[in-house]
Formats: sequence, structure tokens, C-alpha cells
Amino acid sequence: SFKLFMAYPGRLYSDDGQLLRAMQQSAANGGLVMMHAENGLAIDVLAAQAVERGETGPEAHGRVRRSELEGEAVHRAVQLAAVGAAPLYIVHLSCSEALEQVTIARDRGANVFAETCPQYLYLTLEETLARPGFEGAPWVCSPPIRTGHAHHHADLWKGLRTNDLSVVATDHCPFCMVDQKELGVADFRTIPNGLDSVEHRMDLLYQGVASGEISLPRWVELCSTTPARMFGLYPRKGVIRPGADADIVLYDPDHRWTISVDDHHMAVDYSAYEGIEVAGRVHTVISRGRVIVEGERYLGSAGHGRFLPRGLSQYLL
Repeated sequence: SFKLFMAYPGRLYSDDGQLLRAMQQSAANGGLVMMHAENGLAIDVLAAQAVERGETGPEAHGRVRRSELEGEAVHRAVQLAAVGAAPLYIVHLSCSEALEQVTIARDRGANVFAETCPQYLYLTLEETLARPGFEGAPWVCSPPIRTGHAHHHADLWKGLRTNDLSVVATDHCPFCMVDQKELGVADFRTIPNGLDSVEHRMDLLYQGVASGEISLPRWVELCSTTPARMFGLYPRKGVIRPGADADIVLYDPDHRWTISVDDHHMAVDYSAYEGIEVAGRVHTVISRGRVIVEGERYLGSAGHGRFLPRGLSQYLL
């Protein structure tokens, strides 16, 4: 798989011609293009205009990276993939407009897939980025956390049920407030983008099971089975059966606890989900037959990990 960016002009951005060439070559190689779909050129215009108006705080980051511009970029990526005869995987989809374009493409039979992330299922701009002063900086990520005044959350949960959203990933990319997020204290455009999620992904998505948004088997599909199939690791990963790696998580659905920076294990000085009460928690983690987590204790050791060469995605036509 190859990740491409329609955002971040001057850094990671690829224009439409470059995207098409990459899609054509990836398809010829049997690969999968993973697309960060936001209209970066238009966003940069809106960001510059916001700064000119004196809007320099974290909230402006969410306001200028409009959901319409994510929807437009997804539409354009889908069309380029059709021209290039390439499969397409939209990463960290955040909003209704973008999901609509994925749904339309899939309904007509296009080989298009998408993932979302926990922050887009639970958090809102109003309770995160819009905090006073610079307090919203920890939640600066792209695409941004969306406003709670729209129906993004409900639409994304629906997409998870209908399989228009195939995976829940994290795009885990945290930066500490001290010496990192603070680089953008005078201009939101220079706040490092990314937040912490990887430790709590399974727990956060399980809340959808507890609340009736998704089924228990669907939880496993979204977090384990489908990613393994999508990225060429199945049946070694993503399934419990003879011949597969003995990777097993024992989960306690009755445990109740509160997420906090005070006891998480990620090397970042805040929690994006601070104070959220959750039902269910990982009890035991077994990796290749070896217990590496038991309750609150980590029992793993350096050198246990193994490099896994990936095969072809099972979803490529």
C-alpha cells in the first residue's frame, strides 16, 4: 500500500497528475493507494484569510479545514481512481460529505474503501478545539474533529454498520503540548498535527457495541479481521484458527473505568479522551501464544516483535 496526500501543499501534496500516475503504477503492481483526501490548496487560502482576520488559535484549524473540502477531495480521488483503474482506500474519513462520496462510489460497484478513527466518532470541535486560548491544541489533527451541530457522528456509525466504512484505525501521531504543540501558539498553521488514540482504539469502539451502534462480531471485523484481509496479513493475522498466529485478546465487557493521562502508557503529556468513562477493558493480550499483558502488567520483552512481509490485499479486483 502507498499513502498519498491531497493536502499539505509544499510538503506532502501531490497534484492530480501525480496522483493519477501513482494510481496507475500502483494498480499495475497489485498495490493499494491510501489517500489523505482534503483539498489542500483551498484550505491554505482559507487558513491565510483566517490569520489575516486575527483568528490564530486552534479553533481556526477546524473551521478552515471544511467538511465540504474533504467531500470534494474524496469525490476527486474516486474519479481519478476510476480513470487509473486502481483500487482506493480513503484514510481517516471524518465527515458526512466524504462518506457520501464513498457510498455513491461503492453503490455503483467501485473498488473503493474507507476507514474512520475514534476521534471522529466521539469528539466535537466545540468541546475540543474551541476551548479557550490555546487549550484546544492537543486536538489539532487533520482532517479536523468536526462540529457537533451536524450529523457526522450518526452518519459515521451508520457507515460502520453498512460497511461503507470498512475499518476503524487510529492514525496515531501524538505530539506533546510542551515543546511541540506549543510551536503553534501564535499561528494554528504551525501546530503539529496529530493526537493519541492507539492505546484506547479497541475500548473506544467497544462503546459502540455497548450502546447498540454495532454488533460484537462487527467490532472484531472493523478492528482486526478486515484490516488483516485489506493489507495482506490474513490468515496469519485477523483470525483464530489452526495455522494462524496465536494472537488473542481476552476482553472484560463488565469493567468500568475512566480514560486519563494519569495512567495511560502512551508517551504524550495529555489524553485526547481525558475523563471519558468507558465500559469494557482488555484483560489479557496473547502474542504468538505468549502472554504479554495481564491486567495492568506488561509482560512483553524487547525482541519479541517480528517483521511481517505483507501479501496482496484480498479486496483488490
